[in-house]
Amino acid sequence: MSWEYVERASRVPGAVVWTKRAVGPTGADTAGPVLPDGCMDLLWTPGRLLVAGPDTRAFRPGPGLTGPWTGVRLRPGAAPALLGVPAHELRDRRVDLSDLRPGAEVRRLTERIDAASDPAVALEALALRLAAAAQPEDPQIRAVVAALAAGRSVAATAAAVGLGARRLHRRSLAAFGYGPKTLARILRMQGALALARSGVPLAETAARTGYADQAHLARDVRELAGMTVTALLAP
Repeated sequence: MSWEYVERASRVPGAVVWTKRAVGPTGADTAGPVLPDGCMDLLWTPGRLLVAGPDTRAFRPGPGLTGPWTGVRLRPGAAPALLGVPAHELRDRRVDLSDLRPGAEVRRLTERIDAASDPAVALEALALRLAAAAQPEDPQIRAVVAALAAGRSVAATAAAVGLGARRLHRRSLAAFGYGPKTLARILRMQGALALARSGVPLAETAARTGYADQAHLARDVRELAGMTVTALLAP
């Protein structure tokens, strides 16, 4: 079995709408691993609405999850306000939306998206309604993401946003699901993979993204993704 994946920018600020479906003959193969990216997703598959919490390791879908799947991937730190739950409570979990919101409401929403001519548009509309009803994103949290993504150390990030180390850690658990050091590792890995996929050699990629050397990059990717960097970059 092979998989078709398409994504586009969402009307939800900083979010991405994506769809994934199995194509070709049905077989034993499952979808490839979902790598940690610092994000949380609102998910739909026929008959279900779910939330994918922040991952600290690669998530591997089980057999039979042929979808189709549609998701709204919310940027790091954005989902807790929409869902009303701290991110660390959903870390490394996939939970039904009915675990977080009233069951009758979720059933109505699920039926509406099931019946939609374009479930991706309907799911995005739900995310927009949740965002409109939520508290505004904390600019301090967005500044933390920007600083860590730019390669600043945790200490420098804390100083830049005016938070002590302990308070930054507590805020990060609620916003991202884990501490700033873990978020920094995940963002650095994603940046390195994007650079390598653009054709930059691995040694240069490691140097440009803050790794000590190529071996350091390879170890970090293996620990977070559960695969070698060369396997991830294979067609």
